This record gives sequence, structure tokens and C-alpha cells, in this order.
Amino acid sequence: MNGPRQPLPATPVRHRTPSVDISAALLAAAEDVLDREGLAGLTIRAVATEAGVAPMGVYNRFGGKPGLIDALLSRGFVLLREAILGACGVGLERLRNSGPAYREFALSHTHLYGLMFNHPDDVAPSEETLVNAVQSFQALVDLVSDAMNRDELIPAEPVEVAQSIWAAVHGAMSLEIVGIGFTTDRAATFQRMNDAVLAGFSRP
Repeated sequence: MNGPRQPLPATPVRHRTPSVDISAALLAAAEDVLDREGLAGLTIRAVATEAGVAPMGVYNRFGGKPGLIDALLSRGFVLLREAILGACGVGLERLRNSGPAYREFALSHTHLYGLMFNHPDDVAPSEETLVNAVQSFQALVDLVSDAMNRDELIPAEPVEVAQSIWAAVHGAMSLEIVGIGFTTDRAATFQRMNDAVLAGFSRP
């Protein structure tokens, strides 16, 4: 005679990793490869190996190397926008602090930063990437507008002021990243440049 039937062990529930998380992991792996190997070494196979997935997984999400690079560009502009808006303070103080935040982003993502502003000719930025690029600049415009609304900057067109600030900080970082400079304390030099630009737009 059979005894009471023992309950079967519960089948473990498998939680699939959301696709967006996999894509983010692949992009993080791609940036690691880019930092280590440069653009020439940024291949589908290298990224797949770095992320521990099959190459087909990269193709399925990005279609190929141009799509992967486009996704990297898009991610870069999102991170840049977050860096700018993450500056502490309010009004002019926050605008001033956005300069070092921009510099920190550029130095922390050197190869990605370079790729964002000098991508290969065979990579056509997608609509999403273009929107993210515009929004990263809009973040600076918003900080300028806020300082103007607080009467801390002279009346002017916010986009024009933001363009001048961006030209200065981007130019400074483009030189610093390639090692062109004649001062020993680059952070201090950058801040003095940043302050000088803002002084030209600030209320007396």
C-alpha cells in the first residue's frame, strides 16, 4: 500500500532579464572595449566576449557595428545631460558648477566623449540620438534661463549664451584630452576659464 504522496518540489521561477537591462549591459561592455581597444577594436565579437553573450545577441539588439555605435552615441548624450543637470546649487552657482561637471564627464568617458563629437562617416545618427544630443544642449540652456530669471545674468538670448559657454568648455576639454596645455593645474585653469566666460554674461 502506497503511503501519502509527497508534494513535488516547487519549480523555481525563472525571471528573465529585461531586454533594456541586457542592452544597457552590452553598451557598458562596448564602452569598456572602446576605452581599451579604441574604435578599431570595437567589434561585435569583442563586445559580445566582454559582455559574456553570443555575438548574435549584439546583432539582435543593434543590427551591427553602426547600430552599436549609434546606441553608444545616444547613451553618451543622455549621460552628458545628466551630468550637466546634476550640478549642485541654484541659479548662477549651478550654472558655474555645470562646467566642472561637464569636464568630469569628458574625463570619465574620454573615448566615448570623442566619439560623440567625431563619429565615423558610415554611422548615421538615429532620430533618438539626435534628440538626445539636442536635449543635452537644452540642459545647459535651461540652466542659463534659470540664472537669467533670477536676474543673475544680463538679458540676452539664452541659446546664444549657452552656445558661447559650450564652445568654451568643449574647446577646453578637446585640448585637454589630447594633452595640449601649458599649465600644471588643469582643473584650476579650466575653472578660471569657466568663470571668465560667465563673468562676461553676469550682472555687474
